[in-house]
Amino acid sequence: MSEANENSRSGATGSSGSATASLPAAVLWDMDGTLVDTEPYWIRAEHELVAAHGGVWNDEFAHQLVGNALEVSAQLIIDQSGIDLTITEIVEGLLERVVAQVATQVPWRPGARELLFELGRLEVPSLLVTMSWRSLADRVVGALPEGTFRALVTGDEVSHGKPHPEPYLSAARLIDVDPRDCVALEDSPTGVRSATAAGVPTIAIPHVVPVPPIEGAVQVSTLAGVSAYDLIALVAPVRAQR
Repeated sequence: MSEANENSRSGATGSSGSATASLPAAVLWDMDGTLVDTEPYWIRAEHELVAAHGGVWNDEFAHQLVGNALEVSAQLIIDQSGIDLTITEIVEGLLERVVAQVATQVPWRPGARELLFELGRLEVPSLLVTMSWRSLADRVVGALPEGTFRALVTGDEVSHGKPHPEPYLSAARLIDVDPRDCVALEDSPTGVRSATAAGVPTIAIPHVVPVPPIEGAVQVSTLAGVSAYDLIALVAPVRAQR
């Protein structure tokens, strides 16, 4: 990323000739699989919960849940496993298990904290946009320096979860920025569709499940080595399409 980094710092990509012109208005972060490697925690929790209630579960089923709103995932668990629990009982059971695992260790994804801290130094707001509920999001954010995230949008606080655009539109409204001037970071097809439907240029970093080509998004293999000044350069092709 060094060439893009150098051009951005010199102002080559900014219309005003300043380095700040090549920074996003805000960076909107997915959590599970993007900021933290908690998808294995969720999969383990699903296996434990389903087994405890006499159902059948496997990783193929688990991968269908990645990126979904928790209520949607809970219904899929009921449909696929046959366990006799309510949606609320499943969501609460999964959250309890995952929060307990995060309390033991927060598994950061490569490059995520480094990028977060650089954005903070440059005064670019970071917002968390996750379908996990507030109890888990607060646990993860609490492991970071205070103020790292300007605001949080969580799955229990929106009417429509990903892939609906509401979560990302809500995040942009919280700090009064145009979604088109932001950059979203996502790891799942569901999350990428949510961000792009909201008009946010999106960087997909596939992890547990592949992400197909989606209009409005580009892909990278990792955030390791990606700087704040690289973000606008990376999404330049989809910004040009708009």
